[in-house]
Amino acid sequence: SLITVSSFVDTYLNTLNTNDLEYFNIDAIQPEKVKSFEAGYRTTLFNSLYLDASYYYSIYDDFLGYNLGIDAEFGGTTNLPTVIQAFRYAANSSEQVNTQGFAIGLNYYFKDYFQVSGNYSWNRLNSDVDDPIIPAFNTPEHKFNLGFSGRSIPVGRGLFGFNVNYKWIEGFLFEGSPQFTGLIPTYDLVDVQVNYFVKKMNTTFKLGASNILDNQQFQAYGG
Repeated sequence: SLITVSSFVDTYLNTLNTNDLEYFNIDAIQPEKVKSFEAGYRTTLFNSLYLDASYYYSIYDDFLGYNLGIDAEFGGTTNLPTVIQAFRYAANSSEQVNTQGFAIGLNYYFKDYFQVSGNYSWNRLNSDVDDPIIPAFNTPEHKFNLGFSGRSIPVGRGLFGFNVNYKWIEGFLFEGSPQFTGLIPTYDLVDVQVNYFVKKMNTTFKLGASNILDNQQFQAYGG
């Protein structure tokens, strides 16, 4: 006996007529069930290019998410609420939910010491538009990495190595609790690391930094 948010906000608050309120019930939680199909391919091309690609398609029954509802009591002839509380309940989707995605990665090796790499991933959740469930998928649809690295490069009396990695993440809707639901803007990051192996000491020294350009961003709404 929860009131739908849409009937309370869009209708009742304009008419103050409790007959305009729509009520619904949430069934007891059932275990989420998933059937998944995956396919992948790995190979080396031209003795220098490594390819790794994969695709998945998952079918969920009783997909777990959240429903919003309002519990309220109304008094007297005013039809104004005397008690009102919004709730966010865990619930199973009434519809079948599908997720799919693919990823592809390429590594190119050259000049004995160097590597250029890149990977891209795509992930999407498909749910029925009439299903009121909040899926809280919280996953960017598109993201990619680009990297350039070197290892075991003879320098002086040791071996030098480095790695520069660029990450790009598309903005997405983060669905947390009602007050922590909002858009995560698109952001990118650059990570850098250098290392030097001293043969005589049999020791490696490393220096690295994440987000070296200090690109301010957040990965969870409200975080």
